[in-house]
Amino acid sequence: MIEFSYHQAADADEAVRLAAATPHAKFLGGGTNLVDLMRETIEKPEALIDVTGLWSGIEDGRDGGLVIGAAAKNTAVAADRRVRERFPMLARAIVAGASGQIRNMATVGGNLMQRTRCYYFYDDAARCNKRRPGAGCDALEGLNRIHAILGASTACVATHPSDMCVALAALDAVLHIQGAHGTRSISLVDFHCLPGNTPDRETLLEPGELITSIEVPPLGFSSRSTYRKVRDRASYAFALVSVAAALELAEDGSVRDVRLALGGVAHKPWRARKAEAALRGEAADEAHFRRAAEAELADARGLNDNAFKIELAKRTLVGTLSELSRGEHR
Repeated sequence: MIEFSYHQAADADEAVRLAAATPHAKFLGGGTNLVDLMRETIEKPEALIDVTGLWSGIEDGRDGGLVIGAAAKNTAVAADRRVRERFPMLARAIVAGASGQIRNMATVGGNLMQRTRCYYFYDDAARCNKRRPGAGCDALEGLNRIHAILGASTACVATHPSDMCVALAALDAVLHIQGAHGTRSISLVDFHCLPGNTPDRETLLEPGELITSIEVPPLGFSSRSTYRKVRDRASYAFALVSVAAALELAEDGSVRDVRLALGGVAHKPWRARKAEAALRGEAADEAHFRRAAEAELADARGLNDNAFKIELAKRTLVGTLSELSRGEHR
């Protein structure tokens, strides 16, 4: 049995103070990932600081943006009328994640902080650099059908599990963070780390820092957006490949602007900037969508079992953009 203390924070200031005073503390939101890892004795915090009582609202931001409290439940965000109307890709991404019961419990902040993981991470008999730095990675030569094709390293090939974060990456969301030394903001695109030689470091959060809110900036064409998830079964499965996309067309049918992010392909939500650059100013047709997908996946590398994901990612990207260009996203 793992012994730990439990504290319920009344506000962000108290949560940060408690974390600073308690070594090896973890913030507890919905617990859908942390409690699971504690049961498996992978996470062994000495203290849990309950932050479910912190701000969970959704407020209008500047010029049509939104500010979402980190304690907001995933279900509440997906159901909010402003989210569904202004940022449909975000609502659809959340609904595509996990199960209804888990979405009812999970918080936005907890979703952002869930561990990047694969089945070897859970297997104590397997070598895993995330669980034991320097141990090695059994996924490299093992069963790696679900693993990364972009941004991986010889230390780790796990993929980030979140659907919500893929949409937030495409929307240029910003995280507002509070710690013992004050507040700061980090772009979500920069927040999660690629594995490199330190796959156990998954985010830019410093010890004791707490995500307090997420700001989704205005995007004039975000109502023309969607999220597509390809997975092995219809419910409660991580993405093999997913695409968050928003598309703005000019009067002549060319691509005026576009936002793209991929899930299921890397250790973090993957902002598809090469594909975006290849599309701007070009005709919104399948040939140009395919060209953009080829540009984005040019550096992709498959393992023994997952090379199929390269072509799958390309086709999913082309299909999602084609759907948006025809106005079939609603």
